[in-house]
Amino acid sequence: MKKPEAQQLPTRQIVGRLMREHIKGYIPQMLLAVLFMALVAATTAAYAWMVQPILDEVFIDKDHSRLMLITVAVLVVFVVKGLADYAQTVIMARVSMRIVADIRQRVFESLIRADLAFFHGASTGELIAGCMNNVDLMRDAVANTLTAMAKDVLTLIFLVALMFYQDWALALVAFFVFPLAIVPVSKIGRKVRMRANLAWAELEQVTGFMSETFRGVRHIKAYGQENHEIERARDRIETLFMKIYKTMRAKAAISPIMETLAGVAIAVIIVYGGDQVIAGTTTAGAFFSFITALLLAYQPLKNFAKLNNHLQEGLAAAQRVLALVDIESTIRDRENAGGLEIKGGTVDFENVTFAYGDVPALNGISITVPAGKTAALVGPSGAGKSTVLNLMPRFYDVSGGAVRIDGTDVRDVTITSLRRNIAIVSQEVALFNDTVGANIAYGRMDASQEEIERAARDAAAHDFIMEMPQGYDTVVGESGIKLSGGQRQRLSIARAILRDAPILLLDEATSALDSESERQVQTALARLAEGRTTLVVAHRLSTIADADIIYVMEDGAIAESGSHTELVARGGLYARLRSLQVADEPAALKAAAKG
Repeated sequence: MKKPEAQQLPTRQIVGRLMREHIKGYIPQMLLAVLFMALVAATTAAYAWMVQPILDEVFIDKDHSRLMLITVAVLVVFVVKGLADYAQTVIMARVSMRIVADIRQRVFESLIRADLAFFHGASTGELIAGCMNNVDLMRDAVANTLTAMAKDVLTLIFLVALMFYQDWALALVAFFVFPLAIVPVSKIGRKVRMRANLAWAELEQVTGFMSETFRGVRHIKAYGQENHEIERARDRIETLFMKIYKTMRAKAAISPIMETLAGVAIAVIIVYGGDQVIAGTTTAGAFFSFITALLLAYQPLKNFAKLNNHLQEGLAAAQRVLALVDIESTIRDRENAGGLEIKGGTVDFENVTFAYGDVPALNGISITVPAGKTAALVGPSGAGKSTVLNLMPRFYDVSGGAVRIDGTDVRDVTITSLRRNIAIVSQEVALFNDTVGANIAYGRMDASQEEIERAARDAAAHDFIMEMPQGYDTVVGESGIKLSGGQRQRLSIARAILRDAPILLLDEATSALDSESERQVQTALARLAEGRTTLVVAHRLSTIADADIIYVMEDGAIAESGSHTELVARGGLYARLRSLQVADEPAALKAAAKG
């Protein structure tokens, strides 16, 4: 499954969906904010209105009685505007941050519930960028842009009303030129949106590259590839720079258009209005009040053009976020799915076929693991062993055939009940940047401290845990970086023991360990497997010699099956694999001795 592509949706459709799904619940708070915005707009218009009495009554008529009244009025207007602006800013900040938190949570829920196959087609960096960066851009569109637009619209309404009150003919002349900006502004907005989409897609790629690089920094240094990675980073960052630069250049094109139109409008007003003042048909105060209102109105008009660019960037981000929100899992409960009840725990793969896209992985395999017994899967790399394990908890669904537990198709039970009855220990241990105790308890969140410690003892982990600085409260670091491979694996086993599931899946759980760690982990695994239906994928054949039955896989099919003794005597693929490993052991021992 590939990462979903963001579709080019109409602005009305995107805004409508955001309103229905995320903004609708905050309308009362937003209306209160609009009320304060209207107060801000009214006081802005009051600035322009007060110019007339200040000029005509104080400076021209020299009416001292009006001086103090006008002075107090100016002070009141400024204080009211400041308080109203503070109120609307705080309200909208809270609303916008709440909306962003809701969207971010929804994106995370969508991603965490997506099929495992989805994550094979998207890098970690891209997903983090989608969940964080794009949502932040949406916040700018919702909070800053829409808030500013609302405030500017209200400001314009009050200022235009004042201008028409002062001189309707002059107002018509002033606003005649601004409609000429509609076509170029809308064209520039579409270009900004398109280029913003390309820029944010590139940002996701760069974020993914950085994440991948830092995860592999040990290998980069080991192979002396720092300069190579620096060059790769330079190329990617340069590409990102050019795409962002083109976006910013398109946005900047608004300024000369609006400045030119404003200059034309003001020049015409000065000529027309100046003639009226000279002719005595209007006062200097009325004219300057009009000019002040026009100049104050110019900034909101100019803002509209710029805010449209910001809005288009936010809408481009919204498209990408909504694409993540709309991810649909194909692995889901059937309509009449019931809970899984384990009677014995017998597992059957009945003529199972499976393909990754168009690439076949399993070709009609049949496997039976009797209740409480251990079955091992062995074979060359790419034979399909891990795929078999992935079908058990429905990380993927079979293409054909069925996987059954006690005769029940796993697709006929709820995913939650199915996975609750399965514990997994794999080569790749997933530990979180949390305490040792919390990582073990991930197998069962409601476990007591006593149960956690008992599981750790059974996994041969308690002793090394108690040697750590804070014992079970020691934070293990990202991916358990503070622990050795053997320690990480034993915590994983403790987690599985705590889960106490009747079915156990072991995916090459000891393949990356040294001999001493492997011995300790094997002892813990043997204790874990007691009384459980266990399916093991193993590379080292010596680790599964005691399995009740061994299935040998090759090219997605079962080549042979039987006990260790039977397969060795048969002289088939298993015997050949064993002889190769036995031949390699002396060389490995010599190398270890030299080291």
